[in-house]
Amino acid sequence: MNKVLIIDDEKPTLVMFRHTLNAYGYTVFTAENGREGLEVFERERPPLVLTDIKMPGMDGIEVLKRIKEIEPRTEVIVITGHGDMDLAIKALNLDATDFINKPIQRHLLEQALKRAKERWQLAINKENEITLEAVGGCAVLHIQGNLTSHSEPRLQEAYKQAVEMNKKTIILHFLENASINGAGIALLTQLLLDIKREGQEVLIAGLSENFKKVFEIVGISRLVKSHESLAQALSGVES
Repeated sequence: MNKVLIIDDEKPTLVMFRHTLNAYGYTVFTAENGREGLEVFERERPPLVLTDIKMPGMDGIEVLKRIKEIEPRTEVIVITGHGDMDLAIKALNLDATDFINKPIQRHLLEQALKRAKERWQLAINKENEITLEAVGGCAVLHIQGNLTSHSEPRLQEAYKQAVEMNKKTIILHFLENASINGAGIALLTQLLLDIKREGQEVLIAGLSENFKKVFEIVGISRLVKSHESLAQALSGVES
């Protein structure tokens, strides 16, 4: 995953990305608008695309739609402004795998790139997105990669197995590389509603800052308590 395409109508932003990502070892392609970006994508087929969401002409939402039609496996990270959470959620509903805010903070960019690379590798290796582990009095569902509508059979199977463990608490543990698109959010919401209806205690752990914000907006945070890490969640159960 060494090729990346950056689409942004602000030249200083493109220059910043080019220098930064070249230093990280990426081969960087740039485009100053959505239409040009699609032409570059068709020609180079990079596995990773970062696109500004607000651009004149063809905006980032339309770019995202077109790229996903051409190659659904492409990791698309949208670049949003502060206060644009509605657009970020719209992008997630269209299968964007992450978002970062302007002005770009280097450590957040590094985290987004690391997550994208790991998700791509998981997809290539066809590793399970969801695994189950018993830890003390808890059944822990480890979630990695992309949680989408395609994850439903495995998620339901893992939840059924977790219930059969007869543990006090079920913890949904999101690994650092986890991403959730719109369909995955709907799937998770329904699962949490089912779990709460059955009277089972459930916690969330390890969610990234971006998806904490998303969960607050869509109402998932009202259904379940979230912990910074799995260790904290387990400590809370034990205490």
